[in-house]
Amino acid sequence: MQANVGNVEAGVDKTPQQLEAAQEEARRAFIGELWQRFETLQEWAVSHWPDQKNPLSSADFVEARKEILSLRSPAGPLNQPATRDAAEPADGGAQYVDVTPAPWP
Repeated sequence: MQANVGNVEAGVDKTPQQLEAAQEEARRAFIGELWQRFETLQEWAVSHWPDQKNPLSSADFVEARKEILSLRSPAGPLNQPATRDAAEPADGGAQYVDVTPAPWP
């Protein structure tokens, strides 16, 4: 699957709104195909799991499904940073943001 989301498609310039709509459509198509392929992989894994004493079930894939479904609602547009309210370093914002989690108590 490949989608052309460039500014020029068949010689026609796209407006920013059209470009964003094309990117959103490509993202949705990708997520749809990813979901179908994941379902196929899950079915194959359950049916071919070698340890019959501890068989796999669809419950073993819950976290992976959550991750795929989280792709449906990103924090913002694909080409925008997730945090918009933080000032850039040139505008007086922090030059370094510590994202390392605190150690477990």
